Amino acid sequence: MAVGQSQYWGQGFSPRGEKNRFVLPADFRQTVREASHGNRMLCLDKHHKHPCLVGFGESRTESFAEQIAKEERIALERGEPFDIDERMAQVAGFARATFDESGRFVLPEYLGDQVEVTDALYFHGGGYQITIWAPEVLFTMGPGWDSVKSACRAKMAEHAAKAARK
Repeated sequence: MAVGQSQYWGQGFSPRGEKNRFVLPADFRQTVREASHGNRMLCLDKHHKHPCLVGFGESRTESFAEQIAKEERIALERGEPFDIDERMAQVAGFARATFDESGRFVLPEYLGDQVEVTDALYFHGGGYQITIWAPEVLFTMGPGWDSVKSACRAKMAEHAAKAARK
């Protein structure tokens, strides 16, 4: 069982496979499973700011009320409007995708459409969540993302080399 906020570190690349499935990289499977109370359950949602998805385990939902209360307090201190119902719908509107022992899962089509997923995903650990990118979208990001883009290219090359050996 996960205690506290789970931390996701690592990278991975997955082409779209048979039966329209992607593979959650090994770097993340155990952490996601522990953060989902022993279940193979990956929570997925559109990133609130960037053109990518986020992935995390179910235990993260335990921090949503505190997160929203903090955001509301900050908005009120700044004299800005805050719609708690709208924010809760945004935060809690994630999809759940089960994955098998090999990490295979089906990405909900509506989420893939929102971030222009075609035939591959790049997974990048980022502390309390995994960012999940369509590589072609990631490569359009500004220079602040150069190290992430380099890691993606390296994982793509690694995958291509493995596929060529088969």
